[in-house]
Amino acid sequence: MFKYIIKRIVNYVIMLFVAVSMTYFLASAFMDPRSNYMSRNPHPPIASINRSLDLANINDQTPVVIRYFRWLKGILTQWNWGLSPDQSPVAPAIASRISASLQLVTLATVLSILFGVSIGVYTAIRQYKWQDRVLNSTATFFLVVPAAVMGLMVVLLAINFNNIVGSRVFYVTGLHSYQGDNPVLWVLDYLQHLILPTIVMTIPGMVGYHLTQRTYLLDTMNADYVRTARAKGLPLNVAIRRHALRTSLIPTAVDVAFSIAGVFTGAVITENVFAINGLGMYFTQTIANNDINGAVAVAAFGGVCTLTGALLADIFSAWLDPRIRLS
Repeated sequence: MFKYIIKRIVNYVIMLFVAVSMTYFLASAFMDPRSNYMSRNPHPPIASINRSLDLANINDQTPVVIRYFRWLKGILTQWNWGLSPDQSPVAPAIASRISASLQLVTLATVLSILFGVSIGVYTAIRQYKWQDRVLNSTATFFLVVPAAVMGLMVVLLAINFNNIVGSRVFYVTGLHSYQGDNPVLWVLDYLQHLILPTIVMTIPGMVGYHLTQRTYLLDTMNADYVRTARAKGLPLNVAIRRHALRTSLIPTAVDVAFSIAGVFTGAVITENVFAINGLGMYFTQTIANNDINGAVAVAAFGGVCTLTGALLADIFSAWLDPRIRLS
């Protein structure tokens, strides 16, 4: 196992290097930081613009290969991911937004997996019964509701609830507002901010895991080895728990592992609705602001998360199914 993991990590490091390098060249080709200054009326002197672009190493008059090796040297020697067009450093901005995204999506992701997989197993065992029909209809409804619409609905309901009770029970913007030193009040304030975006992010994820887990388990329940176990007198629930469930969890575990990147960068709509300055919002800002270094840094982080998910998917598959040999 250890030898396999080391081999995969080496392969992933090479893949990540190639992917991030290609992203840098593509971002340099399609983004135009100079337009940020030229669009001003009147625009700054050309010499001043070039000086600012040179400081951030994003001057289009400098060959892109030279800029790339400067950028790469800064990362390898100083862990410096460069500057944005406004001269602010990229690395601290990424770090703070990763923290915000982690706070936002961790609980929602865990709840989505737990509730989604549990409901999927529950409905698969009761296929075509009223529980299955009701839960599947509800899941289908939430599946087609856009995230922005769901977020606004939750916000409106929370505001109405606050008005009815005459107190601010739910906060609809940000992740923190308490400035004191009382840890109990800090936790309470944090939960008041977190509960609404958690609901908005949990429901779509839960629906997705519910429907996929139901499909995977139904396919496995009809396998020959499960029917053989049933023919030997094993009750349905026991046969599913001992034989079908473990196998059906393999594709779900792969889906969960590969969703790691989306956990951090895919919450753009929720972050905008609740005014949370997370990584997803930062990524859209880098594209809008022609921030080459910022966009490449976010893409690199997403690549690390994706490749980590790929490694976890292999490990989960081998753990759930002993027939899979990593060697």
